[in-house]
Amino acid sequence: MYLLTIRDGLQTRHIGPYDSPAHAAADLDTLLGPNRERARWWIHELESPADAGRSEETEQRSDRPAALAA
Repeated sequence: MYLLTIRDGLQTRHIGPYDSPAHAAADLDTLLGPNRERARWWIHELESPADAGRSEETEQRSDRPAALAA
């Protein structure tokens, strides 16, 4: 699942979820409207809570220093 984030000045909008980045991009032109020049946008992939836990464990393991061989 994907989430479209549009930031225009101090306003941030989160729109979605979408099944694919293509679906989010298709809505982008409609949602930007006349503020197309100023607005910044991102399409984020959403993680399930189970996947998020696994990625945190992987990051923690990679942060540990490797044991030195004696």
